[in-house]
Amino acid sequence: MIFLQGFKLTVDFLYLEAGFLIIIMVYYTQLIFVKQGSEDAFNSFEEKVLPLLKDHNGELVYRIRPDQNSTIESSRELPYEIHLVTFDNRADFEHYKNDPKRLDFMAIKNDSVEKVILIEGEEI
Repeated sequence: MIFLQGFKLTVDFLYLEAGFLIIIMVYYTQLIFVKQGSEDAFNSFEEKVLPLLKDHNGELVYRIRPDQNSTIESSRELPYEIHLVTFDNRADFEHYKNDPKRLDFMAIKNDSVEKVILIEGEEI
């Protein structure tokens, strides 16, 4: 959370508490399913775009490759990777998503990823 006093801001998640404006960071979890045999291409995409997060107030909190040994229960196939990313607000996420530098590499992602499940949340 970011605490500010005396500033007018327009953000997605905010509320007043004891006279302070409190901005709640936005979290995105991605379950990424990579096409079999396309792992190297996907990793190449990630090497190019993950450093751009910082340009948009984003942070990669976790990048996990789950396997059967680390899974307690599952009713579906495991994703290749799980990412937890945070941004100061939804607008920063949209700017990252539409960054021309990132868009230059989307063909690599589209060719290597079968599907992504994106979950938006906030810290409670």
